[in-house]
Amino acid sequence: MERRVLPEIIQGGMGIAVSHWRLARAVSRLGQLGVVSGTAIDSVLVRRLQDGDPHGDLRRAMAAFPLPGVAEQVLAKFFLAGGRPPGTPYSLLPLYRQTVDRAREALTILAAFVEVYLAREGHDGLVGINLLTKIQFPNLPLLYGAMLAGVDFVLMGAGIPREIPGAIDQLVVHQPASLRLEVAGPPADAPDLLQFDPRLHWDDLPPALVRPRFVPIVASNSLATMLARKGGGKIDGFIVELPTAGGHNAPPRGEPLFNERGEPVYGPRDEVDLEKIRELGLPFWVAGGMGSADHLRAARLAGAAGIQVGTLFAFCEESGLDPALRASVLACAAQGDVDVLTSAQASPTGYPFKVVDWAGNPATPGERERICDLGYLRTAYRTPDGGIGYRCASEPVDTYLKKGGTLEETVGRQCLCNGLMANIGMAQVRDGGRLEPPLLTSGDDLRAIGTFLAGRSRYHASDVIDALLSGA
Repeated sequence: MERRVLPEIIQGGMGIAVSHWRLARAVSRLGQLGVVSGTAIDSVLVRRLQDGDPHGDLRRAMAAFPLPGVAEQVLAKFFLAGGRPPGTPYSLLPLYRQTVDRAREALTILAAFVEVYLAREGHDGLVGINLLTKIQFPNLPLLYGAMLAGVDFVLMGAGIPREIPGAIDQLVVHQPASLRLEVAGPPADAPDLLQFDPRLHWDDLPPALVRPRFVPIVASNSLATMLARKGGGKIDGFIVELPTAGGHNAPPRGEPLFNERGEPVYGPRDEVDLEKIRELGLPFWVAGGMGSADHLRAARLAGAAGIQVGTLFAFCEESGLDPALRASVLACAAQGDVDVLTSAQASPTGYPFKVVDWAGNPATPGERERICDLGYLRTAYRTPDGGIGYRCASEPVDTYLKKGGTLEETVGRQCLCNGLMANIGMAQVRDGGRLEPPLLTSGDDLRAIGTFLAGRSRYHASDVIDALLSGA
């Protein structure tokens, strides 16, 4: 991968469909790397269909899907011309588990295909997809669907994606791939695997695919070195993420320490030596608090190919954030009246997770219903009879305890899946017509976004790129 073809700016793969296809396409058309989020994209697809697909974009992409009969089946089940009647809850998909039926797999492949297809439509720029290692169950069909649509980059963090390069090598030639499933509790006699065979979805000879570049997201020199030297396949570069980035952060190394706000404290052991990253001989981009031209120049001087930027793109007009939510946050941010808390408890994963609060925030954590009806952050555990069960620390406490979880693990947990869906205007309708409240996340840069706004109340992806490249 030659340096001259590398993007200087990678747009962050944020939340659930905050970095959706419109944002990725806008960034890619401007010569940088636009990235779609693959997180829960199957649920996003079916909710968009239930909202009527008003511009026909999804149906246009679905018509290009090469697996026979799948698009027609999904449309018949989920598409509602004119959208849901007011107050009607969204229909849900079956929750993912170690093994799902072929129709559930096919819908997941379709969802990733549609998102990447639309992001690539109408230009020849680069498009990537961002996946989370910790959301294990759907990742193989998501990768395959993105590759069917011609995705150029796969970005992956929130864990150690050691087996992903090998899986990509298998999927690009339509061969079966597997990943080791992490299961809490006593080990089984043989490894627990997530298995996916793309050949089961084809009646005829499948099309030739091009291998996307794989760029893991790392927060330490040791992880980058391990993946570069002992990974399960080719690594094409790294995104080096600092703890100022939004969403999930890597936990601090060593004995946990907390400040007066209850936030984990990062110290010298958490600093990444960019010179050692450079010595690995692979391109890298720096992420977390990089939203300025000065940061881009500093990263390039340190040997980086460029930077990854999330926060500025998350609040631009092309992002998937609900427009009213975005306007409310930006109005407060322009006055310096926003807060970003690195919560040690909000995420059921146990990873630190950044949570935004502002004067117009409609959500009160104590009012959230404990529920797990989307299930993307469920983890597998060994049942007393030796089988595999599934639990989430954000589900009802009694349910979690019956599954062998501890009370301590449930304290302060919030349902990220439903909260992040609400962020993009797809809040589930609960009893009595109540809507699931949003749970907004952002990088620390949000506190200083007023300087970037410079009196504006709105801006576009092109404004972000112009500002980052100014003087470059």
